[in-house]
Amino acid sequence: MTTRVSGKVVTPTGVVQQGCVELDGDRITAVAEYPTTHDGHWVVPGFVDIHTHGGGGHTFTTGDPESARRAAAFHLGHGTTSLLASLVSSPFELMRDATAAFAPLVTEGVLAGIHFEGPYLSDARCGAQNPEFLRDPSVDELTELIGLGDGAVRMVTLAPELPGALDAVKLLVSRGVVAAVGHTDATYDVTLAAVAAGASVGTHVFNGMRPVHHREPGPVLALLGSPNVVCEFIADGVHLHDGTLAFAASVAGADRTALVTDAMAAAGMPDGAYELGGQAVTVADGVARLARDGSIAGSTLTMDAALRQAVGAGIAVPDAVRMLSTTPARAIGLGDQVGALRAGLRADLVVLDDDLNVVRVMRAGNWVS
Repeated sequence: MTTRVSGKVVTPTGVVQQGCVELDGDRITAVAEYPTTHDGHWVVPGFVDIHTHGGGGHTFTTGDPESARRAAAFHLGHGTTSLLASLVSSPFELMRDATAAFAPLVTEGVLAGIHFEGPYLSDARCGAQNPEFLRDPSVDELTELIGLGDGAVRMVTLAPELPGALDAVKLLVSRGVVAAVGHTDATYDVTLAAVAAGASVGTHVFNGMRPVHHREPGPVLALLGSPNVVCEFIADGVHLHDGTLAFAASVAGADRTALVTDAMAAAGMPDGAYELGGQAVTVADGVARLARDGSIAGSTLTMDAALRQAVGAGIAVPDAVRMLSTTPARAIGLGDQVGALRAGLRADLVVLDDDLNVVRVMRAGNWVS
Protein backbone atom coordinates (compact mmCIF):
# COMPACT_ATOMS: atom_id res chain seq x y z
CA MET A 1 0.00 0.00 0.00
CA THR A 2 1.41 3.38 -1.02
CA THR A 3 1.54 6.09 1.65
CA ARG A 4 2.26 9.74 0.89
CA VAL A 5 3.81 12.31 3.22
CA SER A 6 3.59 15.79 1.76
CA GLY A 7 5.20 19.13 2.54
CA LYS A 8 8.42 21.01 1.77
CA VAL A 9 10.53 17.95 1.02
CA VAL A 10 14.30 18.27 1.53
CA THR A 11 16.11 16.01 -0.94
CA PRO A 12 19.84 15.55 -1.59
CA THR A 13 19.60 18.15 -4.36
CA GLY A 14 17.43 20.81 -2.70
CA VAL A 15 13.87 21.47 -1.60
CA VAL A 16 10.69 20.40 -3.40
CA GLN A 17 8.45 23.21 -2.12
CA GLN A 18 5.24 21.31 -2.84
CA GLY A 19 6.37 17.74 -2.70
CA CYS A 20 5.63 14.34 -1.31
CA VAL A 21 7.50 11.24 -0.27
CA GLU A 22 5.83 8.05 -1.44
CA LEU A 23 6.50 4.86 0.47
CA ASP A 24 5.52 1.24 0.38
CA GLY A 25 6.22 -0.78 3.51
CA ASP A 26 9.59 0.26 4.92
CA ARG A 27 10.95 1.70 1.64
CA ILE A 28 10.78 5.06 -0.10
CA THR A 29 9.42 4.43 -3.61
CA ALA A 30 9.42 7.98 -5.00
CA VAL A 31 9.94 11.65 -4.18
CA ALA A 32 7.86 13.89 -6.40
CA GLU A 33 6.19 17.24 -6.81
CA TYR A 34 2.69 17.06 -5.38
CA PRO A 35 0.79 20.35 -5.66
CA THR A 36 -1.85 20.25 -2.95
CA THR A 37 -3.29 22.26 -0.12
CA HIS A 38 -1.02 20.93 2.59
CA ASP A 39 0.20 22.49 5.82
CA GLY A 40 3.65 23.27 4.44
CA HIS A 41 5.58 21.38 7.10
CA TRP A 42 9.19 20.45 6.37
CA VAL A 43 9.75 16.79 5.50
CA VAL A 44 13.38 15.78 6.08
CA PRO A 45 15.26 12.48 6.29
CA GLY A 46 15.62 10.87 9.71
CA PHE A 47 18.68 12.16 11.56
CA VAL A 48 21.81 10.00 11.84
CA ASP A 49 23.79 10.66 15.04
CA ILE A 50 27.21 9.02 14.90
CA HIS A 51 28.27 10.25 18.34
CA THR A 52 25.99 9.96 21.36
CA HIS A 53 26.51 8.49 24.83
CA GLY A 54 22.89 8.45 25.99
CA GLY A 55 19.80 10.52 26.71
CA GLY A 56 16.49 10.60 28.54
CA GLY A 57 18.20 9.50 31.75
CA HIS A 58 19.75 6.42 30.08
CA THR A 59 23.30 5.70 28.95
CA PHE A 60 25.25 3.60 26.47
CA THR A 61 28.45 3.84 28.48
CA THR A 62 27.78 1.00 30.91
CA GLY A 63 27.00 -1.60 28.25
CA ASP A 64 23.52 -2.24 29.64
CA PRO A 65 21.25 -3.29 26.73
CA GLU A 66 18.00 -2.14 28.38
CA SER A 67 19.48 1.29 29.09
CA ALA A 68 20.71 1.42 25.48
CA ARG A 69 17.26 0.57 24.17
CA ARG A 70 15.70 3.40 26.21
CA ALA A 71 18.35 5.95 25.23
CA ALA A 72 17.80 5.11 21.55
CA ALA A 73 14.02 5.47 22.02
CA PHE A 74 14.51 8.90 23.61
CA HIS A 75 16.55 10.15 20.66
CA LEU A 76 14.12 8.57 18.18
CA GLY A 77 11.46 10.89 19.60
CA HIS A 78 13.69 13.80 18.58
CA GLY A 79 14.06 12.56 15.00
CA THR A 80 17.19 10.42 15.29
CA THR A 81 16.29 7.28 13.34
CA SER A 82 19.85 5.88 13.24
CA LEU A 83 22.53 6.22 15.89
CA LEU A 84 25.81 4.80 17.03
CA ALA A 85 26.01 3.90 20.72
CA SER A 86 29.16 5.70 21.85
CA LEU A 87 31.13 4.37 24.80
CA VAL A 88 33.80 6.28 26.67
CA SER A 89 37.25 5.15 27.83
CA SER A 90 36.76 1.96 29.81
CA PRO A 91 38.56 -1.19 30.94
CA PHE A 92 38.76 -3.81 28.19
CA GLU A 93 36.32 -6.08 30.06
CA LEU A 94 33.59 -3.44 29.84
CA MET A 95 34.32 -2.87 26.14
CA ARG A 96 34.01 -6.61 25.52
CA ASP A 97 30.82 -6.96 27.57
CA ALA A 98 29.24 -3.94 25.87
CA THR A 99 30.08 -5.31 22.42
CA ALA A 100 28.42 -8.62 23.26
CA ALA A 101 25.39 -6.87 24.80
CA PHE A 102 24.89 -4.36 21.97
CA ALA A 103 25.51 -6.63 18.96
CA PRO A 104 21.96 -8.09 19.14
CA LEU A 105 20.55 -4.53 19.26
CA VAL A 106 22.47 -3.76 16.07
CA THR A 107 21.08 -6.89 14.42
CA GLU A 108 17.59 -5.85 15.55
CA GLY A 109 18.07 -2.33 14.18
CA VAL A 110 17.74 -0.49 17.50
CA LEU A 111 21.35 0.69 17.08
CA ALA A 112 23.25 1.35 13.85
CA GLY A 113 26.47 0.23 15.51
CA ILE A 114 28.96 0.80 18.31
CA HIS A 115 31.44 3.69 18.55
CA PHE A 116 34.37 3.37 20.95
CA GLU A 117 35.46 6.89 21.88
CA GLY A 118 38.62 5.78 23.59
CA PRO A 119 40.43 4.46 25.53
CA TYR A 120 43.28 5.12 23.05
CA LEU A 121 43.32 8.87 23.67
CA SER A 122 45.72 11.62 24.69
CA ASP A 123 46.06 12.23 28.41
CA ALA A 124 46.72 15.91 27.67
CA ARG A 125 43.45 16.22 25.72
CA CYS A 126 41.27 13.72 27.56
CA GLY A 127 38.54 16.27 28.37
CA ALA A 128 35.81 14.40 30.24
CA GLN A 129 37.32 10.98 29.49
CA ASN A 130 38.42 9.11 32.60
CA PRO A 131 42.26 9.34 32.67
CA GLU A 132 42.40 6.14 34.74
CA PHE A 133 41.43 4.07 31.68
CA LEU A 134 43.55 5.74 28.98
CA ARG A 135 46.10 3.51 27.25
CA ASP A 136 48.00 3.04 24.00
CA PRO A 137 46.15 1.51 21.05
CA SER A 138 46.05 -2.29 21.08
CA VAL A 139 45.67 -4.18 17.82
CA ASP A 140 44.93 -7.32 19.86
CA GLU A 141 42.07 -5.66 21.77
CA LEU A 142 40.59 -4.19 18.60
CA THR A 143 40.85 -7.49 16.73
CA GLU A 144 38.95 -9.25 19.52
CA LEU A 145 36.24 -6.57 19.71
CA ILE A 146 35.70 -6.48 15.94
CA GLY A 147 35.40 -10.26 15.84
CA LEU A 148 33.06 -10.35 18.82
CA GLY A 149 30.84 -7.65 17.33
CA ASP A 150 30.59 -9.39 13.95
CA GLY A 151 29.85 -6.10 12.16
CA ALA A 152 28.49 -4.21 15.18
CA VAL A 153 31.66 -2.14 15.79
CA ARG A 154 31.36 0.78 13.35
CA MET A 155 33.83 3.43 14.56
CA VAL A 156 36.78 3.87 16.93
CA THR A 157 38.18 7.26 17.98
CA LEU A 158 41.88 7.39 18.80
CA ALA A 159 44.77 9.83 19.15
CA PRO A 160 47.18 9.28 16.23
CA GLU A 161 50.31 10.38 18.12
CA LEU A 162 50.16 7.41 20.49
CA PRO A 163 52.47 4.40 19.97
CA GLY A 164 50.80 1.86 17.71
CA ALA A 165 48.06 4.25 16.58
CA LEU A 166 48.78 4.08 12.85
CA ASP A 167 48.83 0.27 12.96
CA ALA A 168 45.46 0.43 14.74
CA VAL A 169 44.07 2.75 12.05
CA LYS A 170 45.20 0.38 9.29
CA LEU A 171 43.67 -2.61 11.09
CA LEU A 172 40.33 -0.82 11.60
CA VAL A 173 40.09 0.28 7.99
CA SER A 174 41.05 -3.20 6.73
CA ARG A 175 38.16 -4.64 8.77
CA GLY A 176 35.59 -2.10 7.55
CA VAL A 177 35.57 -0.04 10.75
CA VAL A 178 35.79 3.77 10.60
CA ALA A 179 38.93 5.18 12.22
CA ALA A 180 38.33 8.60 13.75
CA VAL A 181 40.85 11.13 15.05
CA GLY A 182 39.99 12.75 18.38
CA HIS A 183 41.07 13.68 21.90
CA THR A 184 44.47 14.32 20.42
CA ASP A 185 47.54 16.49 20.94
CA ALA A 186 48.88 15.51 17.52
CA THR A 187 50.70 17.89 15.22
CA TYR A 188 49.38 18.74 11.77
CA ASP A 189 51.76 16.26 10.12
CA VAL A 190 50.96 13.37 12.48
CA THR A 191 47.25 13.98 11.89
CA LEU A 192 47.81 13.86 8.14
CA ALA A 193 49.73 10.60 8.57
CA ALA A 194 46.63 9.11 10.25
CA VAL A 195 44.46 10.34 7.37
CA ALA A 196 46.91 8.79 4.89
CA ALA A 197 46.63 5.52 6.85
CA GLY A 198 42.84 5.64 6.38
CA ALA A 199 41.32 7.73 9.19
CA SER A 200 38.16 9.32 7.73
CA VAL A 201 36.35 11.10 10.60
CA GLY A 202 37.36 13.93 12.94
CA THR A 203 35.71 13.43 16.34
CA HIS A 204 33.99 16.62 17.59
CA VAL A 205 36.55 18.79 15.79
CA PHE A 206 38.00 21.64 17.91
CA ASN A 207 36.91 19.97 21.16
CA GLY A 208 39.44 17.69 22.84
CA MET A 209 42.18 18.77 20.43
CA ARG A 210 45.35 20.83 20.39
CA PRO A 211 44.09 24.31 19.45
CA VAL A 212 44.91 25.99 16.15
CA HIS A 213 48.10 28.08 16.06
CA HIS A 214 49.24 29.84 12.92
CA ARG A 215 52.70 28.24 13.12
CA GLU A 216 51.43 24.81 14.26
CA PRO A 217 47.96 24.30 12.78
CA GLY A 218 47.53 21.02 14.65
CA PRO A 219 44.78 18.47 14.06
CA VAL A 220 41.94 20.94 13.47
CA LEU A 221 43.23 22.38 10.20
CA ALA A 222 44.59 19.01 9.08
CA LEU A 223 41.12 17.47 9.43
CA LEU A 224 39.26 20.46 7.97
CA GLY A 225 41.60 20.49 4.98
CA SER A 226 41.52 16.76 4.20
CA PRO A 227 39.08 16.02 1.35
CA ASN A 228 38.40 12.46 2.56
CA VAL A 229 37.59 13.37 6.18
CA VAL A 230 34.12 14.04 7.59
CA CYS A 231 34.33 16.50 10.50
CA GLU A 232 31.97 16.16 13.45
CA PHE A 233 30.78 19.34 15.15
CA ILE A 234 28.67 19.63 18.30
CA ALA A 235 26.10 22.30 17.43
CA ASP A 236 24.86 23.20 20.91
CA GLY A 237 26.17 26.77 21.20
CA VAL A 238 28.38 25.63 24.11
CA HIS A 239 31.06 23.43 22.57
CA LEU A 240 31.46 25.81 19.62
CA HIS A 241 30.65 29.48 19.13
CA ASP A 242 28.10 29.83 16.33
CA GLY A 243 30.68 31.79 14.33
CA THR A 244 33.15 28.90 14.61
CA LEU A 245 30.47 26.42 13.58
CA ALA A 246 29.42 28.48 10.55
CA PHE A 247 33.00 29.10 9.45
CA ALA A 248 34.15 25.48 9.89
CA ALA A 249 31.06 24.13 8.14
CA SER A 250 31.66 26.51 5.24
CA VAL A 251 35.23 25.22 4.94
CA ALA A 252 34.32 21.52 5.11
CA GLY A 253 31.06 21.96 3.19
CA ALA A 254 27.83 20.04 3.75
CA ASP A 255 29.33 16.86 2.28
CA ARG A 256 32.11 16.74 4.89
CA THR A 257 30.27 18.08 7.94
CA ALA A 258 28.44 15.80 10.39
CA LEU A 259 26.53 17.47 13.17
CA VAL A 260 26.49 15.27 16.28
CA THR A 261 25.05 15.55 19.77
CA ASP A 262 27.74 13.94 21.95
CA ALA A 263 24.74 13.71 24.30
CA MET A 264 24.97 12.00 27.66
CA ALA A 265 22.24 10.61 29.92
CA ALA A 266 21.14 14.11 31.01
CA ALA A 267 19.81 15.03 27.53
CA GLY A 268 16.10 15.74 27.95
CA MET A 269 16.42 15.62 31.75
CA PRO A 270 16.45 18.26 34.51
CA ASP A 271 19.63 19.90 35.81
CA GLY A 272 21.34 17.92 38.56
CA ALA A 273 23.92 15.23 39.30
CA TYR A 274 24.78 12.58 36.69
CA GLU A 275 27.61 10.19 35.81
CA LEU A 276 29.78 9.59 32.75
CA GLY A 277 32.35 6.81 32.53
CA GLY A 278 32.58 6.50 36.29
CA GLN A 279 32.96 10.23 36.87
CA ALA A 280 30.56 12.64 38.58
CA VAL A 281 28.91 15.17 36.25
CA THR A 282 26.92 18.26 37.22
CA VAL A 283 24.37 19.69 34.78
CA ALA A 284 23.49 23.36 35.28
CA ASP A 285 21.48 25.45 32.78
CA GLY A 286 21.58 22.43 30.47
CA VAL A 287 25.41 22.33 30.34
CA ALA A 288 27.12 19.14 31.55
CA ARG A 289 30.49 19.51 33.29
CA LEU A 290 32.76 17.21 35.27
CA ALA A 291 32.38 17.85 38.99
CA ARG A 292 36.17 17.48 39.52
CA ASP A 293 37.47 20.14 37.14
CA GLY A 294 34.60 21.72 35.20
CA SER A 295 35.49 20.15 31.84
CA ILE A 296 32.55 20.00 29.45
CA ALA A 297 31.22 16.44 29.79
CA GLY A 298 29.30 15.68 26.62
CA SER A 299 26.09 17.60 26.00
CA THR A 300 22.36 17.60 26.65
CA LEU A 301 21.71 18.13 22.92
CA THR A 302 19.23 16.40 20.66
CA MET A 303 19.52 16.36 16.86
CA ASP A 304 16.43 18.53 16.28
CA ALA A 305 17.95 21.16 18.57
CA ALA A 306 21.24 20.86 16.66
CA LEU A 307 19.33 21.58 13.45
CA ARG A 308 17.78 24.71 14.97
CA GLN A 309 21.19 25.84 16.29
CA ALA A 310 22.86 25.33 12.90
CA VAL A 311 20.13 27.20 11.03
CA GLY A 312 20.31 29.96 13.63
CA ALA A 313 24.05 30.17 12.95
CA GLY A 314 23.29 30.93 9.30
CA ILE A 315 23.47 27.47 7.71
CA ALA A 316 20.71 26.94 5.11
CA VAL A 317 18.12 24.28 5.98
CA PRO A 318 19.01 21.92 3.08
CA ASP A 319 22.71 22.09 4.00
CA ALA A 320 22.01 21.57 7.70
CA VAL A 321 19.86 18.53 6.86
CA ARG A 322 22.73 17.03 4.84
CA MET A 323 24.97 17.58 7.87
CA LEU A 324 22.49 15.82 10.18
CA SER A 325 21.48 12.93 7.92
CA THR A 326 23.14 12.35 4.57
CA THR A 327 26.78 13.03 5.44
CA PRO A 328 26.90 11.14 8.77
CA ALA A 329 25.15 8.15 7.17
CA ARG A 330 27.78 8.07 4.44
CA ALA A 331 30.60 8.56 6.96
CA ILE A 332 29.75 5.27 8.70
CA GLY A 333 29.05 3.34 5.51
CA LEU A 334 25.25 3.47 5.64
CA GLY A 335 24.64 5.97 2.85
CA ASP A 336 23.08 3.29 0.65
CA GLN A 337 20.48 2.50 3.32
CA VAL A 338 19.52 5.68 5.22
CA GLY A 339 20.21 9.41 5.43
CA ALA A 340 18.27 10.83 2.48
CA LEU A 341 14.79 11.01 0.99
CA ARG A 342 15.52 8.97 -2.11
CA ALA A 343 13.80 6.02 -3.77
CA GLY A 344 15.08 2.69 -2.49
CA LEU A 345 16.26 3.92 0.90
CA ARG A 346 14.59 3.05 4.20
CA ALA A 347 11.51 5.16 4.93
CA ASP A 348 12.99 7.22 7.77
CA LEU A 349 11.70 10.77 7.91
CA VAL A 350 10.93 13.65 10.24
CA VAL A 351 8.10 16.16 9.83
CA LEU A 352 9.02 19.57 11.25
CA ASP A 353 7.00 22.75 11.72
CA ASP A 354 8.18 26.13 10.46
CA ASP A 355 10.21 26.62 13.66
CA LEU A 356 11.91 23.27 13.01
CA ASN A 357 10.27 21.54 15.95
CA VAL A 358 9.46 17.85 15.54
CA VAL A 359 5.83 17.15 14.62
CA ARG A 360 6.11 13.45 13.71
CA VAL A 361 8.83 10.86 13.22
CA MET A 362 8.72 7.84 10.91
CA ARG A 363 11.17 4.96 11.08
CA ALA A 364 11.16 2.14 8.54
CA GLY A 365 7.70 3.18 7.33
CA ASN A 366 6.08 3.30 10.78
CA TRP A 367 5.11 6.46 12.64
CA VAL A 368 6.73 6.58 16.07
CA SER A 369 4.22 7.09 18.85
